[in-house]
Amino acid sequence: MQIHFLGAAGTVTGSRYLLERQDTRLLVDCGLFQGLKNLRLRNWAPFPVKPKTIAAVLLTHAHLDHSGYLPALARDGFDGPIYCSKATRELCKILLADSARLQEQDAEYANRRGFSKHHPALPLYDSQDARRVLRMFSSLSFADSHDLREGPVLRLHRAGHILGAASLEVNWRGRRIVFSGDLGRYDDPLTVDPEPIDGAHYLIVESTYGDRLHDRRDPKEALGSVVEKTIRRGGTVIVPAFAVGRAQMLLYYLEQLKASGRLANVPIYLNSPMAAEASELFVRYGDDQKLSDEQRRRACAVAKYVQSVEESKALNDDETPKVIISASGMATGGRVLHHLKKCLPDPRNTILFSGFQAAGTRGAALVSGADSVKIHGEYVPVRAEVENLTMLSAHADADGILRWLRNFTNPPRMTFVTHGEPTAADTLRRRIQDELGWRCVAPEQLERATLS
Repeated sequence: MQIHFLGAAGTVTGSRYLLERQDTRLLVDCGLFQGLKNLRLRNWAPFPVKPKTIAAVLLTHAHLDHSGYLPALARDGFDGPIYCSKATRELCKILLADSARLQEQDAEYANRRGFSKHHPALPLYDSQDARRVLRMFSSLSFADSHDLREGPVLRLHRAGHILGAASLEVNWRGRRIVFSGDLGRYDDPLTVDPEPIDGAHYLIVESTYGDRLHDRRDPKEALGSVVEKTIRRGGTVIVPAFAVGRAQMLLYYLEQLKASGRLANVPIYLNSPMAAEASELFVRYGDDQKLSDEQRRRACAVAKYVQSVEESKALNDDETPKVIISASGMATGGRVLHHLKKCLPDPRNTILFSGFQAAGTRGAALVSGADSVKIHGEYVPVRAEVENLTMLSAHADADGILRWLRNFTNPPRMTFVTHGEPTAADTLRRRIQDELGWRCVAPEQLERATLS
C-alpha cells in the first residue's frame, strides 16, 4: 500500500492524497490549488493519475481547497462514489455550483473587458460539470463504521472547523490510516471540539497554523472595536469572508454586539448568495454546533441579505457607514472584489480579514502592507486601513493540533505533516518530534510513501 501526495504538500491548498493498494485507488480530498500563480496553474495541468482509475473519493469537508476540483475530476473520467458527511454533501451542493458560476462569470467578465492573457478566457469547469459530480455524492453518518464496497472500512470523526467537517479513519487490510482534515478550535463558541482519536498506524495531519498561536484577545471585543472606530470616521468595513463557516461566525459576533447595545445603528449586509444559502444550513444543522436553534436563527437574522447584482452595485454606491461581509475570504474572486475596488482608495474605510491568508492571494498582499493590488486588470491604491483578526480563524493553532495529537495512546509508525506553508509544516514537524517523540516527515509535492 502506498500514499501519493498529489496536493497540500509544501502548501496550504489543493488537498489531494491518493491511497493505492494493488489495483484499487482511493482519493482523499480533491481540492483546488489557490494563491500563488505557480500553484493555480496546477489546476489546469492533467491530473497526475487517470481519473477513471480512481475507485472512490473520501471527502473531509466542503471547503474548496478540499472539494473544489471534483467537477473537473468527474468531467475527465472519474465515475465512482464520493463519501462524506451529510452536511458536507449539502454544503458541496452550494459551494461547487457557486464555484462553477463564479468561474463562468469571471471568464465572461475578462473576455468582455479584455484584460485576460488568454483569448478567450475559459472557466476551469462549468455549471454542467458541477451538476454532474453532485450526483455522485454518498453521505455517511459520524462514528459508525462503514464497509465501503471498494474494500476499506471508513469512520468519520467530527473535526469541528465547519459544518460536516470530519477526520477520516481508514481501516484497510490491517492498516489504520487517519487523516485529520482541517481541525477546528477547542472551546470555540460555535463549533464542536475536534473528537479525539486514540491511534493510527499512519497519520496525515494538517499544519495551517503549525508555526503560530492565535491571538488571545476576545474576538467579539476586537471586532466591535474595529467596526466602531471605522464608523466614527465615516467609513465602511469590508469583510472578505469564507461563505461557509466564517461568515456565520461573524454574524454571530455582530448579533452579540448589537444585543449588548453596541453597533445599534450600524447597517450590516451579507453580500454573498452562497453565504446566504450556507446560513440556511447553519440554522438547520445543530449537531455540529454548540449554539441553540434560537441563537443560530438570531445570528443569521442580524444582516440584510444582498441577492441580485443590481443590489450589490447599489450597495457600492451607498456612502452610509456600514459593514459588508462578502466572499471570497482571501479576496481571490467574487463580489468582494467590486467592494474592494470602491473602498480601498479611501482612508476612512477598513478592510477586515478574519483568518489565514494563503501566499499569493490578494488577502495576503493586503495584510502584508501592499501599496496597491491588482483587481480586474488594473492596480487599485491601498489607502484604507487593513486589519486581520486571526483569532476568528476556524483552524486549530499549533497548541490545538498538539492537544489533539496527545489523544493518541501509541505513536503512529509515521506522521505526515501536510496542508501548511513550508515554515508552518516544518515547525510543527519539529514540535511533534521533540514533544511527542514521534517519527515525522513533511512530504513534498508528488512524493510517495509505502505504508508497510
